[in-house]
Amino acid sequence: MLFLLAFVALYLLAVWTPIGQSAENALVVGFADQARIFEWSQSVGPPPLTAEHATVAVGLALIVLVALVRRCWREGCAAVGVVVVTIAGAEVLNKVVLPRPDLVGAPDNLTEASFPSGHVAIAAGLALGAVLIASPRTRPYVAAAGSLWLAVTAAAVQALYWHRPSDALGATLLACAAYALATQLLPPTVRDAVPSATPDVASRRRTLPAVALLPAAVGALLAGSREDALARPLVFAGAAFLCAVLIRILATQRSGRPVPRPQR
Repeated sequence: MLFLLAFVALYLLAVWTPIGQSAENALVVGFADQARIFEWSQSVGPPPLTAEHATVAVGLALIVLVALVRRCWREGCAAVGVVVVTIAGAEVLNKVVLPRPDLVGAPDNLTEASFPSGHVAIAAGLALGAVLIASPRTRPYVAAAGSLWLAVTAAAVQALYWHRPSDALGATLLACAAYALATQLLPPTVRDAVPSATPDVASRRRTLPAVALLPAAVGALLAGSREDALARPLVFAGAAFLCAVLIRILATQRSGRPVPRPQR
């Protein structure tokens, strides 16, 4: 519910207020081909910047395959649900449900509805779906890879002027809401068992989330960079990194509801 409330609040602030529209429109200065990732995105750019449908199909196939190998049927169904709800929800909301009124007399190229971003929804949905079916041992690494992919995608679509920062954050919040709902619908599970750790191991485990987000930060800075500006790309990178942080926070939580403690 918290993620849905944040999604609605972000939409209302960024899309339905003159201040929000003016702030984000001010970021769209120059041309898309001045983004450093432009040429790569036009040829063999990272999915889902290219081959969106193929990215979704391959991602879902891998999730199903892992679920079959690990025999985690319920988690696999939940993961597929997260992906489908996120991507389909972003498509319907963007095209049908959530309009973008012109409150500031913007140019025609800035008045089309773009909230939430479908490209970011693909990356966020698949990343959280993969986290959901990953084993406790591999989940931190799956989350790190997913956070990096999401950060690069979110920064790139902003630098290319395909989407605004609110579009990227909105898609991520939508994916987070779907993931949170899926984990609540799963049967109660015991918190992932972790063997007793020495102080050194425990220290490494505490620092893992911060270390794992470093590639996402670097990826966001590189993918969001442009040839014609420095300050605006920092905004793009910041929004993209926040998307990665949201994914990482969810990935470090338990994958289902806790088992009630027996009463004595």
